[in-house]
Amino acid sequence: MSISVKKVCCAAMYGAALLGMAQSLPVHAEVVVIVHPSNDSSFDQDEIKKIFLGKTKSFSNGRNAILISSSADDPATDEFNEKVIGRSSSQVKAYWSKILFTGKGTPPQEMSSAQEVISTVASNPDAIGYIDASAATDSVKVVAKF
Repeated sequence: MSISVKKVCCAAMYGAALLGMAQSLPVHAEVVVIVHPSNDSSFDQDEIKKIFLGKTKSFSNGRNAILISSSADDPATDEFNEKVIGRSSSQVKAYWSKILFTGKGTPPQEMSSAQEVISTVASNPDAIGYIDASAATDSVKVVAKF
């Protein structure tokens, strides 16, 4: 009987370990790119990537793009950088440090919350930002989901 008790204990410990590992895995949320509702430009992932790397400075409608980002500690920032830009957040930060140092561009304006990103984009026809999809409201237009 001690062998079966030992097997049960081992199985329980193994199950608890698997559960703990599963809970520590990152949860990938959807990120949406938002613009002012009046912005009628076209957007695809490549265009969004170029805009957020400062390689394209205006929308397809000809208006200058004002870049708005979530804070560095917002999980949406990591998701956006990995899914859209194709780089880690530290790589994006290093990229913008170089661009800023050489005077070739200005990094996105960092907002402290998704609500602040929404408010800024909703009040400026030239703004483009990204947030966690669950935070999106009707005051902005979602143009892409990643």
